[in-house]
Amino acid sequence: MTDLNTWLFRIRETSQFLGEVAFYHTELRRSRQRKRVEDDQFLSSFKLNSSIELVCDEIEEVDVLNNDELQVDFTPLFEALHIHDALGQSQEFRSQYATTRRQQKDLLLPNSVDLAADDETSLSSLLEGIAGFAIIEKATMRRAPYLRSAMDVEELWESMCSAAINLTSKAINDISNAEVLLKIKGVVALFIQTMEGWGYSISTLNDFLLALFDKYAELLKRRFSEDFQEIVSTDDYMPMAINSKEEYEKVINVSWYAQDQLTEELKFPSVLPFSQMYPLCCIDIRNFLNQFYFFSDDHFEHSDAIDDTLKRSLDELLTEKVCKSLVERLSSQYLGQIVQILINLEHFEMACRELEHLLVRARSSISTSDPLRLNATEEFRLHKKTAEKRIFELVNSKIDDLVDTAEYDWLSTSTMSEPSNYMQTLTRYLSNIMNSTLLGLPREIKELIYFDALSHAANKILALPLSPDVKHINAFGVAALAQDVQYLTEFVSSLENGPMLKENLDELQQTINLMQSDNFDEFFDISTRNKKYGRVDAMNGPLLLEKLTPVAQTTGPLSNLSSRFAMMK
Repeated sequence: MTDLNTWLFRIRETSQFLGEVAFYHTELRRSRQRKRVEDDQFLSSFKLNSSIELVCDEIEEVDVLNNDELQVDFTPLFEALHIHDALGQSQEFRSQYATTRRQQKDLLLPNSVDLAADDETSLSSLLEGIAGFAIIEKATMRRAPYLRSAMDVEELWESMCSAAINLTSKAINDISNAEVLLKIKGVVALFIQTMEGWGYSISTLNDFLLALFDKYAELLKRRFSEDFQEIVSTDDYMPMAINSKEEYEKVINVSWYAQDQLTEELKFPSVLPFSQMYPLCCIDIRNFLNQFYFFSDDHFEHSDAIDDTLKRSLDELLTEKVCKSLVERLSSQYLGQIVQILINLEHFEMACRELEHLLVRARSSISTSDPLRLNATEEFRLHKKTAEKRIFELVNSKIDDLVDTAEYDWLSTSTMSEPSNYMQTLTRYLSNIMNSTLLGLPREIKELIYFDALSHAANKILALPLSPDVKHINAFGVAALAQDVQYLTEFVSSLENGPMLKENLDELQQTINLMQSDNFDEFFDISTRNKKYGRVDAMNGPLLLEKLTPVAQTTGPLSNLSSRFAMMK
């Protein structure tokens, strides 16, 4: 028995080193399998411990119990077993041996493991010890099945796994660094692959990896959430300046961007339509994806969990931290910033569509043919409309401010020599925003903004003579308004797509024509009105005609105007 006790003591002391040797050779198998996959992609679908991998690695197989680093001799155990069998005490020996191994198992497990110091040594030591202990058990069972039953061995194994999982779970509660969790996963995965090769059940450990992944995903999301928040909040919301070809290529390589020119055709310095936040977010998105897929390296049975969690987390980050933050900034009064936000939203929508395709291609699960949709794609698309509406609001508000400065003398006694100051300022403002502030927008959006702005301006100008405060209007007052409308019409005609844009001024122009007409009865004749005054409001027309007042007879060039208005009396 002395020899047996010595042997039991030695294998207890040897367990961790045996586990370390086993881990080392598993790592070598990993390297050999990676090399085989590089040489033949067909082998990429066969994992460690698969039948194909075992056959391929058969020539390299090493006995971890008998090698250059370690030799475990079972002779003392067999001798003791033979003696007790001869004495008819095999059952007592079996019971005593089982008790001793349970005691050794308890001594193997510490009260805690330290994982907070960015050092997985404590966990590695624990798992190496468990691995060595379990390998001895499995080897003993194979050599002496009547001494150690499969049930005994599995019971000890499950007990050690549960203890290791509980210790590790408590320790990771204090971890806030995703990289530390990734290292922990690496150690646990090495342990799983090693013990799977010895025929142990690894389902409990695989479930633990899933819980570890959930924690890892949460830490990643928290970290990247802070990154996105900082990027959005510190952006200058100006088109991104590019000073060199090298800088341009760096930005293009990390961003989802459809180039409209070849790099060779560009002249530097240049500008890109989006602001700096867009490529910075693209870099973070790519890093976020890579960090997620790092977890599936070497061993992770729940690949569908990565696909689902990644989609959900990415959706949440893009929706809550990027899109929502951009929308919150639409309250700005600065038109240039709103325009830049709209351009950024446009590019983020495009990035989301590219990400949908990328995520499908990168899926680990079998259902790769299923379509994938990010909610963020629709969010960015919808809030482009929100940004457009905000641009309409700001432009129309500025138009309101300018038209409100109009100072028409509706009962003037003379003609105006030039357009009103407000009208000149208004057309200058419209020209400036189209040629500078709105320049980076897609053509269809610019046209829509201009269309809405001109329509709003026309309605605002038409509201001036319709104001209840305006009781009477004479020919000079109408002429002043007509001169301004003509100035506005000429300005619109000079624009690209001018004929279509001029349609916004039809009601205003026809109303002026009516007020300057020699025959107001035409307005009340339906057939004539539809031809000449079809855009004039049926209520506003009569209201304005009632306000018309003749001017005193003069010998000036507008003396004939008085006779027109006299017809109303």
